[in-house]
Amino acid sequence: MVIKSGFLFSKWMLAVGLMLVFINCSSDDTTIVPPPTVEDPVTEEPIITDPIGMPNPEESTKRVICENGFAGIYPCNGYDLMSNVSLKNLGFTQADAFGNDIWGWTDTTTQKEYAIVGAASGTAFVDVSDPLNPIVKGKLPTATENSSWRDIKVYDDHAFIVSEAQNHGMQVFDLTKLRSEGVNQTFSADATFNEFGSAHNIVINESENYAYINGTSRDIFGGGAVFVDVSNPKSPKGVGGYSADGYSHDAQVVTYSGPDADYQGKEIYIGSNEDEVVIVDVTDKNNPIKISEITYSNFKYTHQGWFTEDQTYFLLGDELDEQEFGFKTRTIVFDFTDLDAPKIHMEYSGPTNAIDHNGYVNGNLFYLANYVAGIRIIDVSDIANKNMTEVGFFDSVPNSNSASFGGVWSVYPFFKSGSIIFNDSQKGLFVVKKSE
Repeated sequence: MVIKSGFLFSKWMLAVGLMLVFINCSSDDTTIVPPPTVEDPVTEEPIITDPIGMPNPEESTKRVICENGFAGIYPCNGYDLMSNVSLKNLGFTQADAFGNDIWGWTDTTTQKEYAIVGAASGTAFVDVSDPLNPIVKGKLPTATENSSWRDIKVYDDHAFIVSEAQNHGMQVFDLTKLRSEGVNQTFSADATFNEFGSAHNIVINESENYAYINGTSRDIFGGGAVFVDVSNPKSPKGVGGYSADGYSHDAQVVTYSGPDADYQGKEIYIGSNEDEVVIVDVTDKNNPIKISEITYSNFKYTHQGWFTEDQTYFLLGDELDEQEFGFKTRTIVFDFTDLDAPKIHMEYSGPTNAIDHNGYVNGNLFYLANYVAGIRIIDVSDIANKNMTEVGFFDSVPNSNSASFGGVWSVYPFFKSGSIIFNDSQKGLFVVKKSE
């Protein structure tokens, strides 16, 4: 696929939109650190004052119940605030206080749960096993320079971290280090993979031993997926890539168990590629085979998507359509019953004008990071009949639900305890739970 100039312009507009999100900081306001242009990594960050929010965990260890539509100052429906750790308390100083991605890790030996929190200057590790009393274990600094884009996934008790920072590569961190009693430590990477420089995103199919690096600087596989063997986490090996459809912004990779019998047991890559969704059989890393592609009306920037549990439907977010077309938060749902012939199933409109960012399905619930509208929880149990219903939310940005950037970057809803963690770019780590 040839990337049209319009899509590069859309990425530029995305960066400009983020840069325009300035709010004067006081005891009642937050400051949003502007990220760089998409093509130019951060070289320095402006100085900001401390983010605000609920009291720090050290000061408040009580569950803040969602009642009458609020948990403290935060609008909510059905979800209580357990704790909030500010960017400063996560170890991110004033000059780099901008949060981005988040992922989780459960230690199968101790059963402890950890939040892995990305920010401009690095990655923080927080023990959230007691959600009312999170413990900051420490921080892994960025491999090179600051960047407002960082992404994290986990495989075999290791975190794999990429960033749009120049020449960052992929950091590998042994998460079993977190079993020590130390707190507020400064960690070092256990390995760094440098066969690419910057990257926007990393995907790992945890049932296999491969990582997929997305959104490199177009200097390797045209910004398409880079395949990395992580069977030995501390010695990752590049094993090829896929460039036929150009730049891939984000993806999901699964060992397929869905309704299409032709691909049962195959490793299938679903790429969100700026102006289309591509489906690729990546079982043979030396010979990835494109299966199909699909686009949709009123697209502006095909950003990220996730399968339903039965791998029948794929829920996609377009990051710029709310701003460009004035939609309510829109999720495009594809029917992937036949991977060779995907089709549009329905569109879901949320209750606000906010931009959607990253969304993940766990069971019958779709957890959507909805920028200034917080996290939204949507029931997809009747999606086959084109019914999706919002059943809860928690909004860390009380004063706005507009089509603007800021607020919740990403959410991780996969802990068995029921704790849901999300990263607010200005206010840091939040831990919430469904109301009892």
